[in-house]
Amino acid sequence: MGHARSYISFDILRRILKDYFKYDVLYCMNITDIDDKIIKRARQNYLLDQYRKKNLQSSQLVQDVQTAQQALQVQLSAAADPDKKQMLERLDAAVTAALKPLQEALQSSQPAAVVEPLHQALLESSKDILADWLDQRFGSSVAENSIFSTLPQHWEQEFHRDMDALNVLPPDVLTRVSDYVPEIVDFVKKIVSNGFGYESNGSVYFDTSKFDSSATHSYGKLVPEAIGDQKALQEGEGDLSVDRVGDKKSQNDFALWKASKPGEPTWDSPWGKGRPGWHIECSAMAGSILGESMDIHGGGFDLRFPHHENELAQSEAFFDNDHWVRYFLHTGHLTIAGCKMSKSLKNFITIKDALQTNTARQLRLAFLMHSWKDTLDYSPNTMESAVQYEKFLNEFFLNVKDILRAPVDVTGRFEKWDAAEAELNESFYDRKWAVHEALCDNVDTRTALEEMRVLVGQSNSYVASRKSSKLRPNRLLLENIAAYLTSMLKIFGAIEGSEPIGFPVGGASANCNMEDVVMPYLSVLSSFREEVRKVARELKVTELLRLCDVVRDETLPELGVRLEDHEGQPTVLKLVDKETLLKEREEKKKLEDEKRRKKEEAARKKQEQEAAKLAKMKIPATEMFLSETDKYSKFDETGFPTHDSEGKEISKGQAKKLRKLYEAQEKLHNDFLLTSQNGS
Repeated sequence: MGHARSYISFDILRRILKDYFKYDVLYCMNITDIDDKIIKRARQNYLLDQYRKKNLQSSQLVQDVQTAQQALQVQLSAAADPDKKQMLERLDAAVTAALKPLQEALQSSQPAAVVEPLHQALLESSKDILADWLDQRFGSSVAENSIFSTLPQHWEQEFHRDMDALNVLPPDVLTRVSDYVPEIVDFVKKIVSNGFGYESNGSVYFDTSKFDSSATHSYGKLVPEAIGDQKALQEGEGDLSVDRVGDKKSQNDFALWKASKPGEPTWDSPWGKGRPGWHIECSAMAGSILGESMDIHGGGFDLRFPHHENELAQSEAFFDNDHWVRYFLHTGHLTIAGCKMSKSLKNFITIKDALQTNTARQLRLAFLMHSWKDTLDYSPNTMESAVQYEKFLNEFFLNVKDILRAPVDVTGRFEKWDAAEAELNESFYDRKWAVHEALCDNVDTRTALEEMRVLVGQSNSYVASRKSSKLRPNRLLLENIAAYLTSMLKIFGAIEGSEPIGFPVGGASANCNMEDVVMPYLSVLSSFREEVRKVARELKVTELLRLCDVVRDETLPELGVRLEDHEGQPTVLKLVDKETLLKEREEKKKLEDEKRRKKEEAARKKQEQEAAKLAKMKIPATEMFLSETDKYSKFDETGFPTHDSEGKEISKGQAKKLRKLYEAQEKLHNDFLLTSQNGS
């Protein structure tokens, strides 16, 4: 979902630039399939796969896991970042929890049927630490280039599937590092020939000091305050390049070309066998497609330094200009319920997981409801806001469609405007202008959606006031408003399909408009049901009315159809997603059950209170205090207390209070006797 934050946001920006502002957009996407993290993970996957194929004895697995766990605990003791430390602690605890049962089973010589599942459970729980341990021991022996291409190919396919599922448009051009190594080599050669790169021990580095001191260039234009941040710079260089810091003239310099070490993929170059540095990959690929300057360069906020800073410097060194990028757009971070999302910390939600809970449209609406440049918190509250926004719009579209279905002749489509129509139309134009201004202001979709919400609210108020006055709402005005809102949602990528109004019915892949096909038949059914209800009410046939309610509440929702009965007005007919209707039905049932439960509880309490009152009424005043021996020790001939439990005489003040209770009970008991006599 962290990746989805960027890709959906840039898809929205791209669509708005292209479809709203009518710019001619060429969208180029770079795929990094060669870098330190990919190399290391590909190596680990290969070595772990080979390890599993050995089918080791469980005793050997236990020994290897214990050795790998020792290395993990060294990492844990050295971890300074609290989030990373917590992740390592969870991993250590999971390994320990899986290790202990297998050890106990082996010590007690349990049969294979018991040991094997424990063996597999340990292998699964410890795969990360085993992979790291195996890589440290045997990583340098992995030499076949194809091993390093399998992993990125797999994840690129998954990426494209996820993008399709999220309705993200494919790029116009897609470049992969592995396809552009010759161009990258040429790019590095020219930077060196221009005087801004130097070779050292088979690697080539960018000379940041020389670049910054040149008359026509400056280093650190994008994030000047980050220059010299060695932690960020080292992360940009990669885990496999930690031992090469001494090869640089300055710690601020960065790799353009890396001499390959054993266990890394290699390509030929003028400087020997090697591979591209991370930053140069994007510059060479984008430069080969977009040339010496591009209008917009996008990416996540965390890529500003050093990645985009270094891209900018090396590209301007190559093209000998100061305008390789006109505008950088950086999307904000995505957090999970306020916590940082990080794949390396194993704190993330996959796109597939997110789509199990919400639709692609709801995810997109959630992103649209926040600024693309700000942090977005992915939480139940965030998604519920998006779901309610979608529902709010959908109800409006369905109501407008119902109004438009009402039969009229050709001239009946054009109705007189009164003050209410003029007022709504004026607001319509004001809201459209406000949406336009919002999109002109740094593509502020959050404000745009809020203005659209206001327009729907005003339209709903207009419809309600007309119906309460037994007047028909103006069809054309509402149609224009609904069509505008639909067109904006299409521009934002929240609606697919060619329907002029509302969300598609029957799925985006449907070859025909489900509404057009089934609505005539449903209208006949709805009209027939209305006539049946009318006759049933006149003849007071309650069973027929009940069956009509069953059709509305039980039968039609299973088919994705909602009927809304309104007293004195025609039944409203709507096609709604079946799952939505079933969820609504379930929620309604829960509310009704809760209401019934509360009613039964109230009746029970009332019954208990009445029973308690009746029991109290049955007690004569002369007996009411006699059972309270913990309070009183002596009573007079009428049963009235005279001494407390310690034998002390009751005070006048206390006696006065008790007398009031005594007299009240006397009256209560007399009422009971009178009621009993009358009843008999």
